[in-house]
Amino acid sequence: MRKVWQKLALSLSFPAVLVLTFGTAGTVNGAELKKFRAGFNGSLCEGPVHIAYEKGFFKDEGLDVELVRLAPGTNFEAITAGQIDASFGLLATLIQPLSNGLPIKITSGLHTGCDKLLVKPDSGIKTLADLKGKRVGVPSLTSSPIMFARRGLAAAGVKVGDKDSEVEFVVFTNAELPLALEKGAVDAVAANDPVASVAARDFNLTVLLDSARDQPYADQYCCASYVNAELVDKDPEAAASYTRAMQRAAAWIQKNQEETARIQVEKKYVAGDPVFNAQVIKTFRYIPSVSGAYKAFGITAGELKKIGVLGPRVDVDALHKSSFASLPNVPDSAE
Repeated sequence: MRKVWQKLALSLSFPAVLVLTFGTAGTVNGAELKKFRAGFNGSLCEGPVHIAYEKGFFKDEGLDVELVRLAPGTNFEAITAGQIDASFGLLATLIQPLSNGLPIKITSGLHTGCDKLLVKPDSGIKTLADLKGKRVGVPSLTSSPIMFARRGLAAAGVKVGDKDSEVEFVVFTNAELPLALEKGAVDAVAANDPVASVAARDFNLTVLLDSARDQPYADQYCCASYVNAELVDKDPEAAASYTRAMQRAAAWIQKNQEETARIQVEKKYVAGDPVFNAQVIKTFRYIPSVSGAYKAFGITAGELKKIGVLGPRVDVDALHKSSFASLPNVPDSAE
């Protein structure tokens, strides 16, 4: 089981190759397309990027998109260096970098769900408050899973500030997280899907907190499209085209989960079993919404400020307003 899990988890993460590109045709119906570079890492919830490309939604919007596969954790570096024009990310991971000057603008929320907090069924841990004084494994100290865990724990009355935390967060790779829990190195693990769902299945783990099902998180957008801030000023039409294509793709996924999972695996965007991946995708709500992302950002940023993730000098209201782009002809949602 351990060797099988390690092989699967590593394949879900993909190797740390900086750039792998895919090309598109330069014209549609005789009209020249605008060249555009969209970055992605190869995760299951990045489906809107994959589908917008495979179904021709980018082309429909007049974009000749080059998909750039990035090593995990390098999206911000790539967009800051001008290697890509746009990408896809979890709102909770965008907030702190934005407060530090990350040059991006969020353009639309794309779906809800995808973070989980897991424990062993015989651990005796029944509530979030039971994690007081315990160790929680996370994929990194800036990841969406740790932000989700800290928000949930804080809401349960557990201190999670940098200076007064009643929980110790310990970093492991995705491949190591369930193994660390199995060996007792940690008392719980926080992870993204599909890693979290695969771990729950293969190690018979109990889901203590699920952002796709548990309130208030189930109604909050977790993932969003974003573009280079400079692009918004220089070519707002291109930024709008990218956003509309992503919205259209998200709405398509909501109605075609099985086909989405099949395309992602067959085209090698993600690894795993398409049948199982489709089950995970069905727990997300791919109903794109600009206002939904804006609302979720405000809630999450406010909670991260209280927890201490954001510095005391960060003006949350100003950060909230400045982090979003107002683009021409971008609807609040798409069907």
